Amino acid sequence: MSDKPFNQDIREKVFSGVVHTVSAKLYDPALNGVNWGQVSDERRDAIVASETRADFEARMNALLRELHVSHIGFFFERQPRAAAKIAIGATFHASEGRWVFQDVHAGGPAHEAGLQPGDTLLAVAGKECAPPVLPSFAFGESVAVDIERRDRTRDRVQILIPVSKKTDHPIVHFDPPSWKRLPDGVGYLKIALFPGVVGIDVAHDIDRAIRELGCDRLVVDLRGNPGGGMGSLRVMSYFTPGQVPVGYSVTRKYLDRPDFDKTRLPRFDRIPDLKLGLVPLFIRFALHNRSTAVFTEGKGPRRFHGHVALLVNEHSASSSEMVTAFAAENGLATIVGSRTAGRLLGNDSFTVGYGYRLALPIVDYRTWRETRLEGKGVEPHVSAPFDPEAFRNGEDPQLTAAVAAVSDRAAQRTAIG
Repeated sequence: MSDKPFNQDIREKVFSGVVHTVSAKLYDPALNGVNWGQVSDERRDAIVASETRADFEARMNALLRELHVSHIGFFFERQPRAAAKIAIGATFHASEGRWVFQDVHAGGPAHEAGLQPGDTLLAVAGKECAPPVLPSFAFGESVAVDIERRDRTRDRVQILIPVSKKTDHPIVHFDPPSWKRLPDGVGYLKIALFPGVVGIDVAHDIDRAIRELGCDRLVVDLRGNPGGGMGSLRVMSYFTPGQVPVGYSVTRKYLDRPDFDKTRLPRFDRIPDLKLGLVPLFIRFALHNRSTAVFTEGKGPRRFHGHVALLVNEHSASSSEMVTAFAAENGLATIVGSRTAGRLLGNDSFTVGYGYRLALPIVDYRTWRETRLEGKGVEPHVSAPFDPEAFRNGEDPQLTAAVAAVSDRAAQRTAIG
């Protein structure tokens, strides 16, 4: 990627575009008591003085982190960079001064390169990588990664990161949901991502999983799921028989209205079966600028109701946290794992000049009971933190805890009955 043209005048204009866009579009410019005008003025000279694009982007992103909000980022759209969970389909856990691969999603670049949970990251492109600095990866590149395998042998693998199909919200796609019957008869459904804005395809996959599993106990695994679109509604709809309010998203424009009433927001309560059904949805919700009330679809009673465990971790974010919060607040599942990420703001992407884009949170999300999860996340009922050594031995104690949770709950109900 060429650094020309990339002079001070361009950097100044892009910087000003970012400052203005944050002020005009951010969900709440004073969300955490940050004086954006003061902070940006203090950083201006150093950022504008950046000599390379890499330095400029790094300093801009450091400035944006001062806002302490999720779903925010600054990138060059011709070759965007992203965190590992977005670019290679993997998350990390800090252990003994190293990053250990935690979630490695099937179909993602890390998985395709042969990486597994429990492997240890040593270096990226020849540069040592260790906590607290997380590595980022450029789309459309092949990068050499040095690792220590589960058996403690060292290896170098090449991770090929495809070009993202979307330049405004770059992300690679993983395999669709997978499911199986565990040896003790518990149904297991793994969802790594909720792709698509509405999620018709993933909803169909979830329908098929529920039909084929035909189980009376169910574990839904959302570990490492960074969120995505409203395909998450189909999961929530299988947790309860009727139509139940889940929560609502709201822009600052709507929330500031003196007559704001969440019950008057347009209801999103059905994922259409066909893509043709998207047209009236987009027309309806575009008029309300993404302010929406979410209700379950009313999928009817299921044998596994009352016997559901939801597996989450600190990398479960966005719409996967909507699922978790809904299940926890309504007593529909036992939450197992670790506290979720607390990244519930909805974002959009804006051009800020000369090939640069700015991703900003513009929509807040609250549960129907008015719980705001941004920066807080959802605490599990059963704490089961990631154990690198167990994964090195081929074990998954978090899944074991989830199976025990649904089995214990079933046993308790049988005893009561």
